[in-house]
Amino acid sequence: MKYYALLLLSVLVLSSCNNVNKILKSTDYDYKLQKADEFYAKKKYSAAQTIYEDVFPVMKGTPKFEDLYYKWAFCHYYQKDYLNAENIFKGFVETFPNSPRAEECRYLRAYCFYKMSPRAELDQTNTMKAITYLQSFTNAYPNSTHNKDVGEIIDKLKTKLELKEFKSAELYYNLGYYRAAATAFTQLLNDFPDSQKGDEYKLMVIKATYEFARNSIELKQAERFENVLNECADFYDRFPESKLADEVARLKTQTENKIKSIKNEQTKAAA
Repeated sequence: MKYYALLLLSVLVLSSCNNVNKILKSTDYDYKLQKADEFYAKKKYSAAQTIYEDVFPVMKGTPKFEDLYYKWAFCHYYQKDYLNAENIFKGFVETFPNSPRAEECRYLRAYCFYKMSPRAELDQTNTMKAITYLQSFTNAYPNSTHNKDVGEIIDKLKTKLELKEFKSAELYYNLGYYRAAATAFTQLLNDFPDSQKGDEYKLMVIKATYEFARNSIELKQAERFENVLNECADFYDRFPESKLADEVARLKTQTENKIKSIKNEQTKAAA
């Protein structure tokens, strides 16, 4: 049964290709455009796209060009070809800036970058572009009905960027690069000051600073343990109601004991 289903599908695809090829051979461009619109209406976007691209140069500058351009962009979009769809939506806005469709196309251009945004572990160039273009959209269209969605999408994208930075900082810590980890977690706090996980990030700064001090040469330990106490004080200032305060207090006590022990050893050595 599965074999016959695949065979039928192949026959339909070949039939569609043959139809498109026959249409492309025509010299009647109005007819071609009509057939492209029919394919588009039937959601046969690949066929419609092929014919739109064929008539594109001829229709340029005519009253039919805007609608052709608009549907051509959506052919790519509906086929999840977001890379090309983004570029075509951009071209539409530049070509028809005063069109009633310009707002939608500008939004969808930004939305394409959102759709191309990869998982947190990968390069986030498209994520950054999505945020930039979505924010630009809201500035251009402050009353747009899309703006509620824009806000939600931007929050999702920022959460992804935050997760990427966290994973990077966490990796430094797990690999024992404590100085780099402390810097990375501090940067994470600075980049996302309103994060609900801010106290967790600050605790990791304290832990990384503590481990960096503990693994330092004796000559540097006292000074670097003092940095741990400074980070603890900053934690209490920033997060006075944090549930992690007890963990910070434990690290603070350990650090004070380390400093006391170092000073005692120095006193004995001096005597």
